[in-house]
Amino acid sequence: MTKLLRFFTATAFAFSAAALAQTDGNAAALPSAPSSASSPVVAPAGGSKIATVNIEGAIFASNEGQRDFEALSKKLEPKEAELKGQKDEIDSLKKQLDTQGTKLNDDARGNLVKQIEDKQKRFERSAQDAREDAQNQQNEIAQRILQKMAPMMVKYVSDNGYGLLLDTSSPWPNGPVVWNNVDITKTIVDAYNAQSGVPAPARPAATKSGTTGSGAAAKPAAPATKPQTTTPPAK
Repeated sequence: MTKLLRFFTATAFAFSAAALAQTDGNAAALPSAPSSASSPVVAPAGGSKIATVNIEGAIFASNEGQRDFEALSKKLEPKEAELKGQKDEIDSLKKQLDTQGTKLNDDARGNLVKQIEDKQKRFERSAQDAREDAQNQQNEIAQRILQKMAPMMVKYVSDNGYGLLLDTSSPWPNGPVVWNNVDITKTIVDAYNAQSGVPAPARPAATKSGTTGSGAAAKPAAPATKPQTTTPPAK
C-alpha cells in the first residue's frame, strides 16, 4: 500500500459511533475511554453478553475494502512518485551545497541556499496537500463501507443475545478493552462479503519456491490493523 495510505484517521471512526447508533432505534452510542481514534460502545436492546468487533480491521479486511483501498493506492502512485522526485531533487541540491559550498562565492552560495529553501517549502505544501487528499478519499471509502456494515453488526448482536458491543480498533491502553474472547470481527466480515457480492481480490499465484513469476515473494495485502478472528459461540 502506498505511503500516503499507511494510516487510518480518527475521522472515519468518530463517525462509526453515530453510524452504529442510527442503525437501531433501541441502540445507543455510549461514552468510551479517551483515545486518538473514537472507540464506540454500542448497546443494543436486550441481552446480557458482551462482544467486541474491530471496526477498522473489518473495513480493511472486507473484500470491498481490500478492492477499493488497493484501487486508491494505485491511483495515488503518480503523486507519490512526483513527491519522491521533488525530494530527490532537494537532497541532490543539499549534497551539492555540502560538497561545493566552501568553493562557491557568496552570491552563488546564497542563490543555492535560497533555491533549496524555496523547493523545500513547495515540497512540504505539496506533501501536506497530498496527505489530506489521501485521507479524505480513504475516509470516504471507510464511511461508505461502514454505513452498510453497521446495520449487520447491530442485527447480529441483537439476534445473538449480546447486550454490549465494543470497538477494539484502538488497542488497550488507548482503547477500553484489555482482553476478550468473544470477537465477532471475522463473522461480520464473512457476512458482509456474502452480502456485498464482491469477490476476494485476486492474488498472484506463487511458485513452488513461494515466489511469483517475477521472483518477488507473494504476500497477501494486510489491513492496516489486523482484525481479531475469534469466532463467537453459537447462540
